[in-house]
Amino acid sequence: MPARFALALVPALFAQTAACAAPAAGSTATLAILETTDIHSNVVGYDYFKLAVEPSLGLDRTATLIAQARKDFPNTLLFDNGDTIQGTALADYQALVKPVKCDEQLGIYKVMQRLGYDGAGIGNHDFNYGLGFLAQVSGQRFDVDGKPTGKTCAGPGFPVVLANVYGTKTKQPLFAPYAIIDKRIHAVGADGKPVEAVVKVGIIGFTTPTILAWDKRWLEGRITTEGLVETAKRYIPEMRAKGADVVVAISHGGLDAGPYSPTMENGNYYLAQSSGQVGGIDALLLGHSHVLFPNAASTVPQFNLPNVDKARGTVFGVPTVMANLWGKNLGVIRLALRHDGKGWAVDKDRTAVETRSTQQADKSFVPADPQVMGLVRAEHEATIQYVKTPVGRTGFRMSTYFADVGDRSAIQVVNQAQADYVRRYVAANLPQYKDLPVLSMAAAFKSGNAGVGDYTDVAEGDLALNNAADLYLYPNALYAVKVDGAGLKAWLEKAAGRFNTIDPAKAEPQELINPAFPSYNFDTITAPNLGYEIDVTRAPGQRIRNLRLDGKPVADSQAFLVATNNYRASGGGNFPGLDGSKTVIASPDASRDVLIEFIRKAQRLSRDVNGAQRSWHFAKVKTAGPVVFHAPPGKIALARAAGLANVSMLREDDGQGKGFALYAVDLAQ
Repeated sequence: MPARFALALVPALFAQTAACAAPAAGSTATLAILETTDIHSNVVGYDYFKLAVEPSLGLDRTATLIAQARKDFPNTLLFDNGDTIQGTALADYQALVKPVKCDEQLGIYKVMQRLGYDGAGIGNHDFNYGLGFLAQVSGQRFDVDGKPTGKTCAGPGFPVVLANVYGTKTKQPLFAPYAIIDKRIHAVGADGKPVEAVVKVGIIGFTTPTILAWDKRWLEGRITTEGLVETAKRYIPEMRAKGADVVVAISHGGLDAGPYSPTMENGNYYLAQSSGQVGGIDALLLGHSHVLFPNAASTVPQFNLPNVDKARGTVFGVPTVMANLWGKNLGVIRLALRHDGKGWAVDKDRTAVETRSTQQADKSFVPADPQVMGLVRAEHEATIQYVKTPVGRTGFRMSTYFADVGDRSAIQVVNQAQADYVRRYVAANLPQYKDLPVLSMAAAFKSGNAGVGDYTDVAEGDLALNNAADLYLYPNALYAVKVDGAGLKAWLEKAAGRFNTIDPAKAEPQELINPAFPSYNFDTITAPNLGYEIDVTRAPGQRIRNLRLDGKPVADSQAFLVATNNYRASGGGNFPGLDGSKTVIASPDASRDVLIEFIRKAQRLSRDVNGAQRSWHFAKVKTAGPVVFHAPPGKIALARAAGLANVSMLREDDGQGKGFALYAVDLAQ
């Protein structure tokens, strides 16, 4: 066995050894809790869309950070926060194209087991392929409706915990709600001499309750969720009663200080607040939001709340970490332990939280552990061959670098494919809707949130499956909803929250983009018969102007069919009125497959037909100072090709040290 992996297995083996004698009162130890989150099946640093090595991501580089942390701290436990099995072409290949067999381990889990993970939680995207697949690859037998899923298959090789998701009929948790790990540690006795001891570490898993809306097609009527606080009150006292010295909450979600609800997406603010009521949470591992915590410089709203210390990494005093996404960072909570003669307790004053990055100070990246690729080489190479399957050609470059300011080159074809599908479906199956106008909503899934390389960019020339996956990132299903004119306007108003409110009289530069509003929620229409303006000088909710169909104002009562995806139609993004009740088409076909079939039929895409139609514009206004945004340098020619004459590059380097340039958009043009 390679030495690097041999070392990684030590903690798991330690935990299985016989219990040590109880240490004397006053004994101390440091236990480092290591976290990864939102790996999204980025097993190795490779971009399957661009068919190129990508050093800024991948568990193979996180493995190097893990190995170093184990050298730095004699006592470690390694946990994953979820959103693990979905997110790359490799994940789709193993789930949909050539599904793993019952006796085969999923590639990501194969690596995680060899890296010595001690436990994991479940994220919302882990449900994307359905309950059957999730049960299989996690080694479970879900009993959600009195009929357990098939036989127990090869799982990850470490405990997977999830406490707040239950079978609707059985009322039983889908996974084990918690686990208690007997962790053997190196400690220092009260006399200053080294001793070995055992600390009982309880891990409990939570996921965002909004899975019920986002994966309604798989979960409706089969599972139910419970609020985070309610679940903690149910199980954490039980964990303490069973001897847990330390409780680690692995909760897939972020922070939200809005009024508490058992169904809220990011309920961990209240989970931390309830720590004293539920028996104590000693470490809180976050995820889902794809950002870094602690981070003293963070401007993210969820980390600038009362009782959140974004520098020290605490929420209501609970040590808390979020390790970004895609293996870019490793979270570390160094718990200072002291024994009182009866058990171990955490000394919060001596506990510290940090994150470690795969990118070093000189902008280079730590080396990848080559053993990771060795474990998944066959699956990796098979995925590459699969995504090279040709589907058509494009006569123009399709990208999202300037999607926020009007470039539709990578969006129009998605809208065309979705609208075409809905029209054909209505003609064949729903004649009662044949006279309704059909529109489509699409958004830029990749817009730099994860770094300067996180954009859709499809070169002119042959199109293969990897390009279609670049254009449509997620394994959503195509849905259509029936909305009226008022509902359509409300939808567009919500989407316009992507922008900050601009003061025309302000001479200083103003940032156009609201970073707290994900690009995948900036839904836009690219229909030749519909137009509207977005007035960014107005407050959110009051920005849509001159919404017209065929040159006439859209009436509040006018009915439409709008093509979208299951996530949006079922409530994803909290768009007004979209809660699943307006769905008229719940297609069995994946949105990406619909796009692929459209391209195959078209054979050749052109800018005039598939990339030039723009339904929305900014309302014209002269500003005293520049309105700025950030994108990679050297892309201004793409803005010109998209007809964006009002975009200019101000500086090649925006000064933030992340590789972006600073651009401006002239709202008067």
